Parts: sequence; structure tokens; C-alpha cells
Amino acid sequence: MQAAVQRPKRLTGTITPPGDKSISHRAAIFNAIADGEARIDNYGPGADCQSTLRVLRALGTQIDGKGSSFTVCGGILQEPADILNTGNSGTTTRLMAGVLAGQSFLSVMTGDRSIRSRPMGRIVEPLRLMGAEVDGRDGGTLAPLTFRGGSLHGIEYRLPVASAQLKSALLLAGLFADGETVLAQPALSRDHTELMFRAMGAKVTEDGLSVSVKRARLHAVDVSVPADISSAAYWLVAAVCHPDAEVTIVGVGTNPTRTGILDALQAMGADVSVINERTEGGEQVADLVARSSQLHATEIAGDLIPRLVDEVPILALAACFAKGTTVIHDAAELRVKESDRLQATSKELSRMGASVEELDDGLRITGGRALTGAACRSYADHRIAMTLGIAGLLASGETTIAAAETASISYPSFWEELAGLGDGATS
Repeated sequence: MQAAVQRPKRLTGTITPPGDKSISHRAAIFNAIADGEARIDNYGPGADCQSTLRVLRALGTQIDGKGSSFTVCGGILQEPADILNTGNSGTTTRLMAGVLAGQSFLSVMTGDRSIRSRPMGRIVEPLRLMGAEVDGRDGGTLAPLTFRGGSLHGIEYRLPVASAQLKSALLLAGLFADGETVLAQPALSRDHTELMFRAMGAKVTEDGLSVSVKRARLHAVDVSVPADISSAAYWLVAAVCHPDAEVTIVGVGTNPTRTGILDALQAMGADVSVINERTEGGEQVADLVARSSQLHATEIAGDLIPRLVDEVPILALAACFAKGTTVIHDAAELRVKESDRLQATSKELSRMGASVEELDDGLRITGGRALTGAACRSYADHRIAMTLGIAGLLASGETTIAAAETASISYPSFWEELAGLGDGATS
């Protein structure tokens, strides 16, 4: 599919993004290994979240219902009859590695071409230290990965990067391990796992940057998934960069470990209001209102990066409309996502006339250059495709995005909702 986008005279509307990907994955996986039955509402509709359900069903988990609401009957997982396919989902792959490492049966897990090229050594190494029998291509650094069961024991381990996926995989393995698993983080990352573990009866202890867990059986708990702030980010940037816009995004999860996008936009002078704040299912939720703004450059680096790592491409677009030079550092992790997101962002925004310089660990963006529509590539990366869609709303002329359907990995209705904000998109 090729999407064609033009800048509308005005952007206005109300949007409810899909359920949060991170919370959706965890709600399904944790309830699958828990005692009891739980209902999950507003589950993320994207292909990644569906990959998690497919894997769990292959492991014998009973999931009743269709669409965004269903029940999960938890209990003991069963040896799969076939290879487990996680599709394009890094979250499914890494979190399920922590689960499968603690099972007594043989399992093999693989994914699409992107997953098979992404680094798995940072997961495999600590799991092996815990006693797991894990193997894979290139010494266990690449999928497919094989898990042969084993008796796990807790370890003290310093995470090499602030990664919620790595942290969560090891905390999951810790549920099946003798003793205590203690993880030292270089910086805080999203804490959805810790929050949900506590709600499900596990003892999770946090002390500064340290987090630990002991062997436990989880108890099933109902989850109503808030809207994904990473998906909301596209509409926030569209509104603050467009000269005549006001967009309301409803029911967005505002967990402090995920709101780096709001902090970065605030530092740039964006007019974004956080209203109707409340707590739903243990997670903070609010509505967001974004309006046309005069932006100025800022620096995005350090401890802020783990809180907005998925939003770096769309923040780079915002920086194109900011006065001065914005610098993004400490984001080298983006080179091993579905694409090399630093390279893809630099190439495609430059193609549209932006001044974007690729750095080893980030980007340097000098704002003030008007964007012009161009023929762009998505690199089969949903976040690049959606960033370019928003760029098309802000550029003169027409922007086309090849392989635009990849947005469905996280946001199946993205192009329809983009068209609904103005007369800007066709497909």
C-alpha cells in the first residue's frame, strides 16, 4: 500500500489511540502464567499484540473472545507442537524468552526477517547465568532461539542498557527461579511490569535504580488497557507543528516512565494541556489537548531517552519546526529496532528538505526549513511510516509513503484517523 498525504488548511478533531502496546503484551502474558481467569479490555489491535496471543495459544493458553476484549484462562503452559512465531514483535520475543526459560519443556521461537536480525545476546546471556538452557544462531545471539528447560536460580545482574524489554524478561524468569533476582538499571525504564506484578501478587522491590523479584505464582487480574502514549505522540506533534490546529487525544496512559514525549515537547514550548487526570487499573490516564505552537530547540538525552525511545523519530520531525538546533544523544538503541531508525529518520526527513544530521547515537536537527512533499520509504518500520505520514500533513505538496501498511504493526487505523483530521490523506 502507498499512502498519499497533503497538508490540510486546518487540523482539528478528537482521537482515541489504540490500547497501549506495552501494557497489552504484559496483560496477556502475565495472565497466561497466572492462576485464575482474567478479562482484558481495549487490548492493542496491532499485529505485534496479535503475535503475543498467537504464541500464547500455541502454548496451550485458552483465550476466549475476539477483537479488543477477551478472557485469558491462566495456568500451566504446555510444550508447543510447532515453532513459536513472534512475527515482527520484539516485545513478544524478549518477554516470552523470560517465560520459556523457566519452563520444563522444549520450545523454539523465531520471528520475521527483522526479528531474526535483531540482537538477542543481551537476553540470552543473563538467562544462561540463571541456569537456563538457551541456544540460537551465532552462539545464541540471534533468533531462532531454543529453550530446553532447566532449573533457574536468581542472580544479581547489571543491565547494560535501560531496556524495559530486557528488565521484564529477567523479572519473568525470576518468577520461576529459586532465590532472588536483583537487577541494577543504568537508568529508569518503563515500569509496567513492576506495577502489574504487584497487582497480581508478586513481591517486587524497588530501591533507586535497583529492582528485584522472588519466585512467585501470579494471580489473574482484569486489565483495562489505556490508550498508547507512543501512538498519541504522532497527533501531538501534528498539532503543535501545524499553523492552525487543535487536537484532543482521549484516555491516554500517562505513566511517568512513559511521558518523556510530554516533557520534551514542553521543553520545546509546545502548547499541550493534560486534563481529566485519573487512575484506571493502577495506571495513570489523562486526556491531552495539543494546539499550534511556536517551538524552540532543545537537547534530548540522558535519562530522558528511555522514557521516549519510541518517540525519537516523531520528535525529530517536531525539531524541524523549532527555532534553533535540537540535538538528540544516547539513542543508539534505535539502530537495532525494526529498522535503523536514526538512519531512516535522517534520510527521509532530509529527502523532504529538512536539515538532519545523523550522529553515532542520535540526530542533530536544525529547524526552520520548510518541508516539501516527496516520495518516501517506510523501511517496513511502523514508526517511520507514521512519522512520514505526519510529515506529509506539515509539508507543501504531496508526500507518498511506500509500504504504508506497516503502520498496522501498532496502529491499524492510523491512516483513516489521519484523513479524518483534515482532507490530507488518501491511500
